[in-house]
Amino acid sequence: MSIPLPPAQGGEVIDTVAVAQAQLSDNKGGFWSDVFRRLRRNPTAWIGAVIVALFVLVAALAPLLAPYPETALPGARFITPTHIPGPGELPEFPLGLDRFGGDVLSKLIWGAQASLLVGVISTALGLVGGMLLGLIAGTFGGWVDTLIMRIVDIILSVPNLLLAVSIAAILGQTPFAVMIAIGASQVPIFARLLRASMLQQRSSDYVLSAQTLGLGRGRITMSHVLPNAIGPVIVQGTLTLATAVIDAAALSFLGLGGGRPETAEWGRMLTYAQAELSIAPWLAFLPGICIAVTALGFTLFGEALRESMDPRTRAR
Repeated sequence: MSIPLPPAQGGEVIDTVAVAQAQLSDNKGGFWSDVFRRLRRNPTAWIGAVIVALFVLVAALAPLLAPYPETALPGARFITPTHIPGPGELPEFPLGLDRFGGDVLSKLIWGAQASLLVGVISTALGLVGGMLLGLIAGTFGGWVDTLIMRIVDIILSVPNLLLAVSIAAILGQTPFAVMIAIGASQVPIFARLLRASMLQQRSSDYVLSAQTLGLGRGRITMSHVLPNAIGPVIVQGTLTLATAVIDAAALSFLGLGGGRPETAEWGRMLTYAQAELSIAPWLAFLPGICIAVTALGFTLFGEALRESMDPRTRAR
C-alpha cells in the first residue's frame, strides 16, 4: 500500500512507493546493464565502436574484399625508376601502386588483418600474464605481493617501446616475436591495475561478511573479489589495443617484424615508403592514416567504457 506524502505547494501528492519503484526500474539489470545503457547514450562510444567494427570487418573479410592476394605484384610493369602510378591514374588500381608493383588498396586491407592479429594476440598475452601476477599479489599479499610488485616496478622503469624492441630483437625478426614483445611490455600495466583494484575490494563490506561466514580466501577471491575488480582491467585492455596496433607498426617500421618487403603490413609499408616520399607521398600517408584512425577508434571506445564504469560519472 503506497503512503502519500503531504501535498506540495502545487497541490500534487507524491507517491513514495511509486518513486521508489521508478528508481528501482532505472537500475534494473545491475551494474553491467547500466554500463551498456550509458554506452548507448554516449556519442563518443558510438564513433569508436563504428571505427572498431569497420576495422574488424575489413580484417576478417580481407580475402573477399582485397582485389589481389597479399603478396601479389600485379602492377610491376607500370613501375619505372622515376614514376609510380598514384591514386586515380590506373582504373584497376584505385589507390595506386607501391614501389614493388603491389596494389596499395589490397595492401591496406591485408594490413588491417595483420594489425588486428598482432594487436589482439599481444594484448591477450599481456592481459593473461598481468592478471595472473596481479591475482597472486592481490590474493596472498605480504612478501609475495612485495616481491611481485618490485619485479613489476623494475620492468616499468624501462620505456614500453624500448622494452618491446629489446625483446623482439632477442627473439628474432618474426611476427610471433613482435606479439610476445608487445604482450610482455603490457604485463606490468595489467598486473598493477588488477592488484590495486583487488586491494580496494578486499576492504569492502561484502568481503568482511564473507570472512565472517567462514569462507576461504580462495573462494572469496574467485567468487567475490575478482569479478568486482576486473572491470578496470577490461577497460585498460580496450585502451591497450590501440597502443598494441601502434607498437606493432613501430616494430615493423624498425624492421623487427620480419617477412618479405612486399608483405602487407602497415608499419612495413611505412618503412619502404621513406625512399619514395618525393615521388609517391601517398605510400606513407595512407598506411599512416589507417594506423591513426584505428588507434583513435579503440581509444574513443575505451575512454567511453571507462567513463561508463566510473562510479563518479555514473552517479551524475
